Amino acid sequence: MTELVHTRADLARARSACTGTVGVVMTMGALHEGHETLLRQARARVDHLIVTIFVNPLQFGPNEDFDRYPRTLEDDLEVCRRARVDLVFAPSVAEMYPGGEPVVRVSPGSLGEDLEGLSRPGFFHGVLTVVLKLLQLTRADLTFFGEKDFQQLTLVRRMCRDLDVPVEVIGVPTVREPDGLALSSRNRYLSPVERSVALNLSRALRAGAEAAAAGRDAGSVLSAAHLAFGAGEPGARLDYLVLTDADLEPGPVRGPARLLVAAWVGGTRLIDNAEIRLDPKS
Repeated sequence: MTELVHTRADLARARSACTGTVGVVMTMGALHEGHETLLRQARARVDHLIVTIFVNPLQFGPNEDFDRYPRTLEDDLEVCRRARVDLVFAPSVAEMYPGGEPVVRVSPGSLGEDLEGLSRPGFFHGVLTVVLKLLQLTRADLTFFGEKDFQQLTLVRRMCRDLDVPVEVIGVPTVREPDGLALSSRNRYLSPVERSVALNLSRALRAGAEAAAAGRDAGSVLSAAHLAFGAGEPGARLDYLVLTDADLEPGPVRGPARLLVAAWVGGTRLIDNAEIRLDPKS
């Protein structure tokens, strides 16, 4: 049976009854099949599974979609029940930030100011701050993040390592529609025409991955991805399309790598990425 709690006190009470390995999956709700896959994989790894549902205002800029971000708690609870989640923590903003917005926040460092951080200033300060708070409140042994938000996953891993947070951070591969579109809560904003345009993102990643599999060098892989994006349906505005090493570190890209893309489709901003492997000699 899935228990729902809204306060820190009730979370602490329920958490104290958990024995064995405890895992947490942090979400902003609007759960879809991608989340459900994440929950199933987490459920298989832990004795007790906690899900947090919290639309975090710290990670939304002044012109972003905080007010219209979907809140679907009853539907989310049904997803959690199917996945045999033990405990759902769905706090209010006042419960998470009882003193108002926190003065002290987690700095993501230079990586947090690039890619998503460059397009969304302050975003990762808000993400890492709420993640650290939720790790403290849930006292989880393992936490699970989808690889679709790969920069977020990388920064959470780095934060836990640098700040000695005693939790194992596990990445779960991106779940896609049959045509390649990465599942996202923001896909519901897309009209049928825009959804077709959104395939430009996965099309670019696929072209880059195919170029890498053919043994082409980093520059050629990136060029193939850009060409495929530009040759797709008109209407997508590219924010970035970059090739980095597997840990998003600067320097020459060889061997394991990541191709990352972000673009606007109508009024909706989408992100995606793919793991690729370059010839280490290229």
